[in-house]
Amino acid sequence: MAGGAPGPIPISDPHETILSIADLEKAASKKMSKTAGEFYNSGSQDQTTIRENSTAFSRYRLRPRVLVDVSGVDTSTSVFGREISFPLSVSPAGLQAMAHPDGELATSRACAKRGVNMAISSYSNYSIQAVRSAGTSIGCFSHAIQLYTMKDREMQERIIRTAEAEGCSAIFLTADSPVLGVRYNEWRNDFRTPEGLEFPILEKTTEDIRRQTHDGTFVGFNDDSHNWDREISWLRSITKMQIWIKGVLTAEDTELAVKHGCDGIIVSNHGGRQLDGVLATLDALPECVEAAQGRIRVHVDGGFRSGTDMFKALALGAECCWVGRPAIWGLAYDGEAGVNLMLETMHNEFRRCMQLTGCKTVNDITKASLARIDADGRPKRL
Repeated sequence: MAGGAPGPIPISDPHETILSIADLEKAASKKMSKTAGEFYNSGSQDQTTIRENSTAFSRYRLRPRVLVDVSGVDTSTSVFGREISFPLSVSPAGLQAMAHPDGELATSRACAKRGVNMAISSYSNYSIQAVRSAGTSIGCFSHAIQLYTMKDREMQERIIRTAEAEGCSAIFLTADSPVLGVRYNEWRNDFRTPEGLEFPILEKTTEDIRRQTHDGTFVGFNDDSHNWDREISWLRSITKMQIWIKGVLTAEDTELAVKHGCDGIIVSNHGGRQLDGVLATLDALPECVEAAQGRIRVHVDGGFRSGTDMFKALALGAECCWVGRPAIWGLAYDGEAGVNLMLETMHNEFRRCMQLTGCKTVNDITKASLARIDADGRPKRL
């Protein structure tokens, strides 16, 4: 069919059709418990940032070019020195086995089949070895290992050594979490990781975890005395993996990442789960890109719910977009097949957006493709 229309997607319920990420979220919510759904989907405090992560995209309009031959459109790009099929990858979301028993294993397999990258959370319910093996048994692609700064430096080093030995390409040092955000739903629900799930990367059994709330577990291992000089120099001394800073929202911290020789930053507000009221990641992206001046790679996560959202972020200067909750919804809906459905949906929409705006390659996506709606409601070219 002209334009590369997606074909019908088999689903378990013949009366249920998943055509968008919104459809997927709705279908997934039917399969998750209230407690699990609130853990995955809620942000901190008044939920302002989590809402604005998605609504920020509505402040931009597309400026399509017409009569362009887009029959051979190419959605691929390069991340971590390896080509991926389109500029999207799966963020380091924890506790994936609470959404589906296969958890991170299913996500890894889906990413490998789709040809995109995945970051492994410190809170993974499966080991680095197991997650890497699940994906690399299918095809070559890259994993990053997400880390917090830890009080137990020996354990942190063990995690890094294991990740490097298993072939992970990068460390995503989560820098926005000296403490956890004010998460009312977790506190009201006395949220604890379900019985039977473990955190093997953090060397915690289900018995260890169940003794404490999620917040209590975090306070127990995380080091809130972290700082730029100490963390980056220490990481450089023990690993050759790329070092990325996850949680950057300002030009000032972008400059510090450059100063300390980091390989990249992820413009992120932790999915709205940390400090409520910070900038939406799409709104923070332009100042970080401007500060980077091409000296450091810039990725972004937070609020992506369509391929058009991805297009807008790339037009603002991001190299790659990352998604967390959509992968969780895919898992909850149908395990590996659900994650694959999410990735396929995002890819189809992104490809179609490129074609309809007259972009033949990812490099053709620039500020010229966007206008911003000003306070007076009028569009203004960037």
